[in-house]
Amino acid sequence: MASGGEGPADGSPDWADTSIDLSSPGLTKASASMLDSGEDFEVLDEDDDDDLSELPPLEDIGTGRAPPARDDTQMPGSEQAPEEVSNMPQAAEEWLDVLGSGLLKKKTLVPGQGVESRPRKGQDVTVRLKVMLEDGSVVEDNPSLSFTLGDCDVMQALDLCAQLLEMGETALIMSDPKYCFGLQGRSPDIPPHAALTLEVQLLAVQDAPDLELLRGREKIQLANRKRERGNFYYQQTDYVLAINSYDIALKTINSSSKVLFSPEEEAELLEVKVKCLNNLAASQLKLDHYEAALRSCTQVLEHQPENIKALFRKGKVLAQQGEYSEAIPFLKAALKLEPSNKTIHAELSKLVKKHAEQKNVETAMYRKMLGNPSTSSTPATCKAKSPRAIPWKWLFGATAVALGGVALSVVIAARN
Repeated sequence: MASGGEGPADGSPDWADTSIDLSSPGLTKASASMLDSGEDFEVLDEDDDDDLSELPPLEDIGTGRAPPARDDTQMPGSEQAPEEVSNMPQAAEEWLDVLGSGLLKKKTLVPGQGVESRPRKGQDVTVRLKVMLEDGSVVEDNPSLSFTLGDCDVMQALDLCAQLLEMGETALIMSDPKYCFGLQGRSPDIPPHAALTLEVQLLAVQDAPDLELLRGREKIQLANRKRERGNFYYQQTDYVLAINSYDIALKTINSSSKVLFSPEEEAELLEVKVKCLNNLAASQLKLDHYEAALRSCTQVLEHQPENIKALFRKGKVLAQQGEYSEAIPFLKAALKLEPSNKTIHAELSKLVKKHAEQKNVETAMYRKMLGNPSTSSTPATCKAKSPRAIPWKWLFGATAVALGGVALSVVIAARN
């Protein structure tokens, strides 16, 4: 059974007729008009003003299954690979604590051709894989699974331990759910929070293809595989790995090429790039990386100035940062594209109200700083004084000085 092998093999979307579950609370569908392009426009409950997940979701998001690997199987992961792995050969039937935590163990069943035959990160590997539950039932048996080592194309238990396999070696891997499918599991064959045992044999190792030499169709397919993997991690709420996959997809798309592409292939690559950037922004927002999300949205708008997802997201992020005057034009532009979208209407109305409140506060603060309190705070009995009015204290002082002068004159005159 393939681990998530329902992904499209020919580039056609398999998500168009399926309901979408992003595995994060509160997501509901909105604005059916966005479905005209085969994409979903979803938002969270509008009552939560501080929840940035209230943004349009991933583009072309699929169901809860993992996208295909280089062959036809995929598995998710949740942790980054260790910085270093041991180069010491492992004796048969000796369990190796891969991470030193007891959560991921490897035991050699059939020795390989030596440590020098181990694959390196970035190389393409092909393995035979069997996945079993704790009760021994087999949930996957794949005779030939290919993936790029270190790209998180498969579940972390396999990606981490494949670095320790020697050519031809057969090994058992016992993994905590953390490095498999975690709390969500994989419906219908892997229950939530399930520990797995993997039997793996390393069949082949080769260098990854040179991106500069990829034909247009090959580059599109590779970028889409990485993007779909990012969508899978997003569904699993593992936004760090989702960002990693989108970054790899964008690196593939942006790489220079020594091969000429057709106009159609160039246009399709641009579409994939825009989807990756939009999805990257959504993942960055989940981690509160606002500046990074703004950069991603800006790049989308450089290619597609009327991309409603990017306009909406950028406006929301600017509003979250208190930049209401900058945010309003983006939401207005999005509303112009979707005049009937109630979500944009609601967000824009709230934003205009907040902007007005902000301006009132700033105006009152400026008046206070300049010593000119607003008329609303001035008592009704206090009227504007005439510029010619003289304070009574000054009048009293002048009178006293005059009287003192007269008295002094009298005294002097009397003495004379």
